[in-house]
Amino acid sequence: MTEPRKPNTPGGPGAPSRPDKPGSAVKPGSAVKPGNVHDSHEPICATLHLDQRKLPATVFEHIAKMAGGRRQRMIDAEAAWENFGKPGRDPSTLGSVTALIANNGHWIPYLKIAQLRNHWDQVVGPVIAQHSQVIGLRDGVMTIRADSAAWATQLTYLIPQLERTIKERLQGLDVHKIQVTGPRAATFRGSRMKRR
Repeated sequence: MTEPRKPNTPGGPGAPSRPDKPGSAVKPGSAVKPGNVHDSHEPICATLHLDQRKLPATVFEHIAKMAGGRRQRMIDAEAAWENFGKPGRDPSTLGSVTALIANNGHWIPYLKIAQLRNHWDQVVGPVIAQHSQVIGLRDGVMTIRADSAAWATQLTYLIPQLERTIKERLQGLDVHKIQVTGPRAATFRGSRMKRR
């Protein structure tokens, strides 16, 4: 038969060994072995070789930061409740946000040219719009291309009206001159026809 196992009691099997003298302590520089128990009245800072002057700063610095962060969050939450519903705190519409981005990104001329292309028939009329298109704007010169020389001539007579309409309807578009061109001329080189 096997004997019942005895619990670990002081001095029994498996108990850590203790120094013989109650006043003896582990000497600085000596390693504390897992089987040894230190029961002297020496401060724990000396046992662990910690600098007592730096100990409060290292221990409580993190706690102080957490408390400061919590305090700031509480102040921010209270300010948010106080400002709730006041002007300037409402969400912005998508149109106002995109307008702000367009103004800051210098996209306005490109957006105005696209707007002019989309509404070209309202500017020159539906018949002329079928035979012409806005090509682009470079250095203040707007270029309009017509299907034929006859339509280019017709558009040339409309340049003063186009300038007025653009200034009235497309504010922010800096147009100094409007240039009307005809269709691209075809050239024959060898056996191939090319456009220039």
